Amino acid sequence: MTRILLTIGLLVVSNIFMTLAWYGHLKFKDIGWLNSLGLVSIILISWGIALFEYSFQVPANRIGYSENGGPFNLWQLKVLQEVITLVVFTVFTVVFFKNESFRLNHFIGFVFLILAVYFIFKK
Repeated sequence: MTRILLTIGLLVVSNIFMTLAWYGHLKFKDIGWLNSLGLVSIILISWGIALFEYSFQVPANRIGYSENGGPFNLWQLKVLQEVITLVVFTVFTVVFFKNESFRLNHFIGFVFLILAVYFIFKK
């Protein structure tokens, strides 16, 4: 149970950093001094944030992978990571991008993703 929770926790933290690296720069226009940065600067900042993502993602996969004593096979790790990514992305989008809305079609898509998790984890 510890490896399950540790893997999931590390994946959540990893995906918070990933979401900030991939989409956080879209809010730079709202932050004075960041507004004037060029694309190369934005890329370098995003790479710097992504370093933290990898610092949590790699241990999560090593701890969680069944051949390293973890509870998940490779398929399960990947689907788990994708679902966590979408949950983190949804929270990030709803909180920071007020012009974006969570609609019924998004909810239906998430239901299908939950079904994907069910089938991937089914023995």
